[in-house]
Amino acid sequence: MASDTSFLPTADTPIDVVQASPTPAAGQLQAGTRDFRRTARAMFVGGFATFALLYGMQPLMPMFSVEFQIIPAAASGVISAATGALAFGLIPASLMADRFGRKPVMNAALGLAAVLTLAAAFADSFQQLVVLRGLMGLALAGLPAVGMAYLSEEVDARSLGRSMGLYIAGNGLGGMSGRLIMSTLTEWLSWRYAVAALGILGILATLEFWRSLPPSRHFQPTGLSVKDLLADARDHFGDAGLPWLFATGFLLMGCFVSVYNYLGYHLADAPFSLRPSLIGLVFSLYLVGMLGSAWAGRLADRFGRRDVLWIMVVVMAAGLLLTLSNSLPLIILGVAGLTFGFFGGHSVASSWIGRRATRAKALASAIYLCCYYLGSSGVGSVSGLMWGIDGWRGIVAMLAVGMLLLTGIALRLRKLAPLPVNIGKP
Repeated sequence: MASDTSFLPTADTPIDVVQASPTPAAGQLQAGTRDFRRTARAMFVGGFATFALLYGMQPLMPMFSVEFQIIPAAASGVISAATGALAFGLIPASLMADRFGRKPVMNAALGLAAVLTLAAAFADSFQQLVVLRGLMGLALAGLPAVGMAYLSEEVDARSLGRSMGLYIAGNGLGGMSGRLIMSTLTEWLSWRYAVAALGILGILATLEFWRSLPPSRHFQPTGLSVKDLLADARDHFGDAGLPWLFATGFLLMGCFVSVYNYLGYHLADAPFSLRPSLIGLVFSLYLVGMLGSAWAGRLADRFGRRDVLWIMVVVMAAGLLLTLSNSLPLIILGVAGLTFGFFGGHSVASSWIGRRATRAKALASAIYLCCYYLGSSGVGSVSGLMWGIDGWRGIVAMLAVGMLLLTGIALRLRKLAPLPVNIGKP
């Protein structure tokens, strides 16, 4: 093994944590191996199910507004209740994972969330539907809280960007498929049949996830210590880069979800007047997001996260502005750019968390995702109030402020000094 003498990076070092070791840590998974492929498949399925269960009801919001006589901001409760509850469940779930193990917590989270989704198909009222969605989000927290930490612990650093990109690509495909299933089945049958189908899909994903994911090799169980939790949290918030990455997750997700929350209302209005199944097809642009996450992950592994994140943010902002057009093709192009930039930016930022946090990685991932889903819940709801003020232009104006802040953060992170590491350490 190489010497453990530490060294400092040079100014032109392109990565966020300098690596001098030419070989991975013993037992860590490398791209191309059988266990790496199993892990990638399982986490892809887990990411797929997470976004399908969380956001499958998004295209039904205009229908809920009509059926239950509620405003768009209230209809967003089916999304905000789930993502808000998930955000608050992330840190408790990470503590449970530190005590009981990564895989058992992720399996239980996905299975329970699928069952609660199936139960939502039988809700008697909108209020009951929102409550079940909140419980589903709370249960589901165990998978995203632990997924990034599992990958950071088990995968070789040189393959981490690729594995994280595939996990987030699963998010993209799940978000797209869930929305397409819901919008299509609702138009053919009813929203209750669509929700039941989503629950069954979640159960099948749980079985595949349990079958494919290898047990942890680098996990060491710890006790549930609130004192240690607070100390670790202080360390993370005292870091020069992690708080800005947490803010990045909040703004990325808040702006992205807001566009998709209310895009259906915009396209259902004149001059577009699209029916639900055609609006649902817009969510096929998540395929662009899958490409963005995988591509950005590879670029980050090669050139460094600091030189990729700001580019993804600029692409996202440009896409947002294009949606102001009255031309449907330009709106689609804008949403595609926004989706590409979002998934690419999230892929880079989330893998950066795993590299930047030198200890308590599960907590760092949980804090990032807590901010990420709070952005979905908070910004996603508040932006709906702008619909009543100035329609789509009001929403874009609010989100443009968020994108301006996000650009400033990304440029600040570009100047972040890399952490020194010891030669031979992962």
